[in-house]
Amino acid sequence: MGEDAGVTDEDAPGGSTPLVDEAMKKAAVCWVSVSGGPALALWCAPLEGALLVVSGPGEQAAPGLADATEAQVTLRGDHGGRIVTWPARVSRVRPGTEAWDTAAPLVAAKRLNAPGPTADLVARWASEGCAVNRLAPAGTPLAGTDLPADAQAESPRATPAVRATRKPFRLHRVRRR
Repeated sequence: MGEDAGVTDEDAPGGSTPLVDEAMKKAAVCWVSVSGGPALALWCAPLEGALLVVSGPGEQAAPGLADATEAQVTLRGDHGGRIVTWPARVSRVRPGTEAWDTAAPLVAAKRLNAPGPTADLVARWASEGCAVNRLAPAGTPLAGTDLPADAQAESPRATPAVRATRKPFRLHRVRRR
């Protein structure tokens, strides 16, 4: 997002920015790195200014996330490229709490290819010890051109290439006598 769009990344309450907020609203997949480890692609569900991620038995593997307090979260844009990476505060939503009763059914409803009804899925998460983690923005995101250390990519190089001007199409030539 540029300055022309009228959107700035000034810190909002809670450590979030407008760019992070907008990217979270559209997120279905996020890349999460815990303790400097590799970023793992995880399905997620946005809820109240944070992303909720489920991991554990029968769900996606997210080593270290259930016990972490901090993580790096990367979100992509509409065209698949990374648009923002931000530090997150990780907190686990525990079964039997009011937060669990609110969040778990909403996350379960968004789970693709869920085996059985939503209520059964939430009960299985609680009984099998699955972790429902809340990833909330906790600081300034990386600038748009900065890449995380494990990105395995480089910034695009400058190029003198320009798009060639196309000649107009002609169906046929008209001859004059």
